Formats: sequence, structure tokens, C-alpha cells
Amino acid sequence: MRTKLLVAAVVLASAAVGRADEGLTKGTPELKSATTLAFGPKGVLFVGDSAGATIFAIDTGDTKSAGDKPLNVEKLDSKVASALGVTDGVRITDVKVNPASGNVYVSATRGTGAGTPALLKVARDGTVSAVSLKDIPFASIKIPNPGTGGKGPPQVITQMSFVSGKLIVAGLSSEEFASTLRVIPFPFKEADKGAGIQIFHAAHNGRLETNSPIRTFVAYKIGKEDHIMAAYTCTPLVKIPVSELKAGAKVKGTTIAELGNQNQPLDMIVYTKGGKDYVLMANSRHGILKLAAADFESAVALKDPVKGGGTAGVKAENVAELKDVVQLDKLDDGHALILNKAGDLKTVPLP
Repeated sequence: MRTKLLVAAVVLASAAVGRADEGLTKGTPELKSATTLAFGPKGVLFVGDSAGATIFAIDTGDTKSAGDKPLNVEKLDSKVASALGVTDGVRITDVKVNPASGNVYVSATRGTGAGTPALLKVARDGTVSAVSLKDIPFASIKIPNPGTGGKGPPQVITQMSFVSGKLIVAGLSSEEFASTLRVIPFPFKEADKGAGIQIFHAAHNGRLETNSPIRTFVAYKIGKEDHIMAAYTCTPLVKIPVSELKAGAKVKGTTIAELGNQNQPLDMIVYTKGGKDYVLMANSRHGILKLAAADFESAVALKDPVKGGGTAGVKAENVAELKDVVQLDKLDDGHALILNKAGDLKTVPLP
């Protein structure tokens, strides 16, 4: 059976997001960081705050279509700094398209060290404005067993995706299997300890690893079963059945590709072109890689080490015309939105 897109369920209701049964109440969320973004139903923006071990759900109120014109903004970091009233010291941490409107949201840090988190909106005409967090409908949920991630910045939340009424969250916990996937129903009630994930890492001498965080992932239906397609540093691609992600479970993912070492995956999207599904992955060293999703179902688990920076398993095609991409999201059915190292936000055709 051909693999099919796992589409996030969107609640279609006449009442606005922010009503009582959505679990959002007016107030001012106190973010310690804003490093990971994801969109849910009707313009609800999820913000991952690793420093505070908290996830916020924020009603953007942004549900009216902004049109379909291409979005191209030169020196986005400079425009973000201007919108925040500073001249420099701004670092963009994530870029996500709001599917309810087509506008784009950016998380950023300003200042040195941990800095001060900020959220911004990029309209389809290129206007950049700060998102006010004062007296807005929001909800929050604490991560009960956050991991520290060593000497670097906290990696409690490395990636999020809203799927079928639930927020799937990757990151590190304080459990024995530190690499963790959590499935958190929305509206929020509580977050459990999550499922610990073990993988076979072919480029690391064939080690079984439980402490490496998932860097980025997409949700995808393989056959009849929902899966997480997860990418790790150096760069194994692993499929993990969503049905196994129970609180306290220890789950062994199936490594179906090794895409080359000394590399960190940055973003992934899934799309359809010519009646076929593809996954597009932005990487720190290997550029943009394109994988045919039809190969996922029949892929054989890797069992042997891969040496010398080689590759194995499911094949990936390098998209040579897309270079120096640091942020990637799907803009519409025919286009991706990229942020490059020069700080330019660009609309590009899906390859």
C-alpha cells in the first residue's frame, strides 16, 4: 500500500479559539526562552520553552487568509531587530508558517547569553512586527522530568508537531532513556513522562543510543500506521510507530537510513508532488536532501556500522540549487519557505 500523508486533524468550529473548552485563558505568558514553534488548529501557536521546561499554547487570532503571494524578505534578522527596538544581538531560532492564514511566525532571542525571548509575525507583504504577549488567550503545560542536555543550552524541547489533536514533542528527559517523545493531548491537561527512544546509530560504530535527542521530525502514515520519521545528528533517519509512544515505555526505533556523519539535521517537511510523497530535510553540512516516502515502508533496518562518513539504507537526493538553508517550512502545496545563512527569507518551488 502506498504511504500516505499523516494530516494533522483540525477542529472546525464556529466559535473562536480562546473559549473555555479550548483550555485557553487570558493572561501574560512568561517565557524564559522561545526556541521551537509549531502550529495547531485555528492559529494556535505552540511555543517550546526549553529553559523553563514549559510548552505554551498561544491564540494568535490570525485566521484570515493573507493571500498566496510569494514571501521574500532580505535581511530578516535586521528587520526583526528593528521590530524589537534594538540594533543587533538578535538570533532567529525558528520559523513556522501559520496554515490558518499563510502568515509566518518567528521566534528569536535578543541580547547575550540566554537572552530575552521574542515572537514576531511576518505578513505576506514582508512587514515584520512583534507579537504582544500581554493579556492574550493562552495555556501552558510543564514538562515533568526535563533533562539538562549537558553543558550547552537545555534541549528539553527540540521539535514539536501537532497531529490528530495531540502535540508530539521531542527532547531530552532525566530518565534512563533520555531521548524522549511525548504525546500531549490538546487542550492541555497534563504531560506524562513520555516514551524513551533507543536507536541504532550506524555512523557511531553501530552503537545503540538512548541519550541523543531527536533534532527534527515529521509525522507520516506508513501503510495504515502513524509514524514519526525522526532525524538525529550524524545523521540516522529512524521510523517510530506513534502507537508505541506510551508513558514510561522504552521504544526501539527502526533506523532505515544513514545520511552521512558530521552533520546536524535542521528541519524537515513532507509534501506531495506529481502524486508522490517526499520528505525534504535541511542540514548543517549536507544541504537539502530529498527522500521518496514510498521507500519507507519496505526499508530494511540497518544492522551494520557505516564507516568513513558513508551512507546506507534509503537513498537521498541532494537538491543542489538550495544552499545554506538554516530554517525550512512548507508555505503551500507548491512552495517551501527557507531562511538562509545570509538572513534572507525566500519562497522557493518544492523540488
